[in-house]
Amino acid sequence: MRAVFVMLKVEPGTLHAVSQAIADLEIVSEMYSVVGEHDLIAKIYVDSFEQLAEIVNDRIHKVPHLRETKTVITFDAYDVPSPKHRS
Repeated sequence: MRAVFVMLKVEPGTLHAVSQAIADLEIVSEMYSVVGEHDLIAKIYVDSFEQLAEIVNDRIHKVPHLRETKTVITFDAYDVPSPKHRS
């Protein structure tokens, strides 16, 4: 299973509606609102490129008020130590 990140741009004022619509698809393991070029980032796990194509093209792209997506496919995952909290 491979982790994939889908970065999404949405129409102004529709962030909560789009994030709820994507959550309702029940395909995302994590989703965050972000600052910068994109408005949301969603983490999805897929077994194949065919499954990824179906999820992005046939499901996510049909969400209303979505302007653009950018998909990042991961190669490897690395274990990293937990960050130390500063006081």
